[in-house]
Amino acid sequence: METIKKSTLDFLAAINVNNNRDWFIANRSMYLEAKDNFESFVQNIINEIILFEPIMKGLEAKSCVFRINRDIRFSNDKSPYKSHFGAFIVQGGKKNGDKFAGYYFHIEPGKSIMAGGAYTPPAPWLSSIREKISDSPDEFIKITKAKDFIKYFGSVDGEKLKTAPKGYPKDHPHIELLKLKSYLVVNEATDKLVLSSDFQNHVINVFKTMKPLNDYLNV
Repeated sequence: METIKKSTLDFLAAINVNNNRDWFIANRSMYLEAKDNFESFVQNIINEIILFEPIMKGLEAKSCVFRINRDIRFSNDKSPYKSHFGAFIVQGGKKNGDKFAGYYFHIEPGKSIMAGGAYTPPAPWLSSIREKISDSPDEFIKITKAKDFIKYFGSVDGEKLKTAPKGYPKDHPHIELLKLKSYLVVNEATDKLVLSSDFQNHVINVFKTMKPLNDYLNV
């Protein structure tokens, strides 16, 4: 069982306050050690997910882990590096994040999360999700009212339209669900949990609880 090392969180804390290329180059060995630790942990998570998501078989961490370099082309913040490690575990790898609901994993000092669902799905996918909720609301409600779902996530969240989406009446019985532009769930983890020997089991339990929602959204 792989664990997240304290040195990995220490690196992320350090780059948060030394976010420049000179520091990064001077501390590249620290980065590589942290990156290897994170990728090994992600691979272990993938291997466990495959047991309940056989479609993930053959998936490798390198196709799920995001680069630490930030895309600063359209940002006012020109810091070159992220202060977190993130991975999106989904069939075909992170490049398919706009096609399927999957399992997002993110470690950052004080801000580590596990998340999933559909984040700003493209219009055709979003339309299919809304249609399914309109036609089969009981299944969605049953998933989101399950004891463990509430324990880990509370509820489904996301940005909403101010009014009913096109094609749906304002008095639709599930209009608040149909207004959502994303269908997201998030579980937060303390640094103490992230560094513990129980963390891998926690991540897997969270993702198992998330699976019925992802299955529902993968219409």
